[in-house]
Amino acid sequence: MNIPSNLKYTKDHEWIRVEGETAYVGITDFAQSELGEIVFVENEKEGETIKAGEVFGSIEAVKTVSDLLMPVTGEILEVNAALEDKPELVNNDPYGEGWMIKIAVADAAELDSLLDAEGYKAFIA
Repeated sequence: MNIPSNLKYTKDHEWIRVEGETAYVGITDFAQSELGEIVFVENEKEGETIKAGEVFGSIEAVKTVSDLLMPVTGEILEVNAALEDKPELVNNDPYGEGWMIKIAVADAAELDSLLDAEGYKAFIA
């Protein structure tokens, strides 16, 4: 299972990668493997501010649909348009091309409540 050490994780299996004032959000390798073949990804619109723990979209696999939850409060700056035509990017590259949204983090202190890679490994073990 791929769990990069440079990311933070939620107990709902989302990851966040902070780059300066912005951050990328997606689902973990564990989550995509549990969901199976991803067939559709729906995200909230750019410009929306969503609080930590609130739904920012949904992901549909062959067998199920799951909500996507914000790891921290932030404004959606960009949605990954590539997922419209290629939702399988989430399966193939969940931490790279399979990212879902780019956000402006409202309160960096919220990151402290998230799991690091070791904490996430222990959580899914």
